[in-house]
Amino acid sequence: MKVLVLDGVEEEGLAALRQEPGIELEIRGKMTEDELIGIIGEYDGMIVRSATKVTARVLENAPKLKVVGRAGVGVDNIDIAAATTRGVLVVNAPGGNTIAAAEHTIAMMMSVARKIPQAYATLRTGKWDKKSFMGVEVRDKVLGVIGLGRIGSAVAKRAQGMEMKVVAYDPYITEENAELLGIKLLPLDDLFWLADFITVHLPMTKESKHILGERAFSLMKEGVRIINCARGGVLDERALYEAMKSGKVAGAALDVFEKEPNTDSPLFELSNFIATPHLGASTSEAQLCVACDVAEEIVAALKGEFVKNTVNIPSLSPQALAVVKPYLYLAEKMGRFTAQVISGRVNQIEITYCGDLAKQEVSPITNSILKGFLDTILQEMVNYINASFLAKNRGIQVIQKKMERNGDYANLLTVRAVSNKDEISVAGTIFGGVDARIVSIDGYHVDAVPEGHMLYIPHVDKPRIIGPVGSLIGEHDINISGMQVGRKVVGGKAVMLLNVDAFVPEKTMNEINKIDGVLGVKNVSI
Repeated sequence: MKVLVLDGVEEEGLAALRQEPGIELEIRGKMTEDELIGIIGEYDGMIVRSATKVTARVLENAPKLKVVGRAGVGVDNIDIAAATTRGVLVVNAPGGNTIAAAEHTIAMMMSVARKIPQAYATLRTGKWDKKSFMGVEVRDKVLGVIGLGRIGSAVAKRAQGMEMKVVAYDPYITEENAELLGIKLLPLDDLFWLADFITVHLPMTKESKHILGERAFSLMKEGVRIINCARGGVLDERALYEAMKSGKVAGAALDVFEKEPNTDSPLFELSNFIATPHLGASTSEAQLCVACDVAEEIVAALKGEFVKNTVNIPSLSPQALAVVKPYLYLAEKMGRFTAQVISGRVNQIEITYCGDLAKQEVSPITNSILKGFLDTILQEMVNYINASFLAKNRGIQVIQKKMERNGDYANLLTVRAVSNKDEISVAGTIFGGVDARIVSIDGYHVDAVPEGHMLYIPHVDKPRIIGPVGSLIGEHDINISGMQVGRKVVGGKAVMLLNVDAFVPEKTMNEINKIDGVLGVKNVSI
């Protein structure tokens, strides 16, 4: 497999890729769209920073490409929608520059509080001017943090170390989690009214665009100070200029602008404004960390392992991952099983999560089920990224349900598929944190290991069924490694599930189907 590395990614950070057998690296600088289109067809993976644009045209010409890694956080230079449609995983390194960005935010806050850049600039002109640069202390001041993710939380922690009072706005974090950080969550308008310093740590989205705008500034207290080391578009620079001119905002420090590079903003005219040229992640340690992180993600993606920092499928916290990860394997196996035992054209897949699973982000599990199901029936590449898209494109309605603990199992995953001819329900769980089991088929209790070759045999619950089935399989020199039989009532319908060491030939299947009481037989390979 070949991986293309562009944009001057830290060489030392590529060790994980260099050490992986079977991966060949090619390192180049920034490339134009046309240049990249000319060569991308031969690569399985690619790493970029911010310079090279990974456009829809590039992706259309990359039939082998499985993963694009961004050595950093922002993925504005990658067409996420096009990548998702084509089943290309997009990963980034959100944790690698956390400390660098947090420290830069604190540095900018202290600089705007004590007017350090302005004082130094005056010294450079030969003036010793103490009176013009009276500052304020940050101790006992209220810091309002908008966005309490990795960087926002790191900033809050450091501000608390300077004895600041920290409040935050983040609609995606619970009050309980905020309290663990010693932070009080507030509505956004209340934060604007209360804070002495405001720092924003949000991605650039439709919802976050100009979250610091004219209305926001009107709600803030007189003399507030603004710091933005996140994304330029979250702050309305025109509105900030007016608020600073009026005196409402006593000072502002920006590391990012809506349009970059930017050296001629009207903000530069203001004596209480300071800026840096997007230096938040510009430390040697951060550049090494993001390179290491994204290289490890690329290796995992190419090996088909779980990838933590995904952009086009939900990422999970370490705590959530510990619960969810064992079920990814089971989910894919259940999807494969369901696809092979149901008849007709499936139009609906209903997935029910019970127990602790219901409290987690379950989209990765859903995608695993769909991957297993679709990979069995489609001739095109299916993976965790495009599985949902492909299901929707083929008219399959996917329904997710969550329930509290169900019966005997702390966690239970149930897949119900409905077709134009049939309907089947398969349930599974994990025992001891590692052992995957199918525990129910259409409500019939079993305890089957979902691996290798299997036979699914619905039948009438009566004598002389199990013996003849076993004899026929044995006559064809196929070993049975496991057998599960489930029934609801004596003499009613039952199901038999066999683990076998080899694929059962069609001739043997036909003979099994002729046994009196057998209602059908399906070969399953998972």
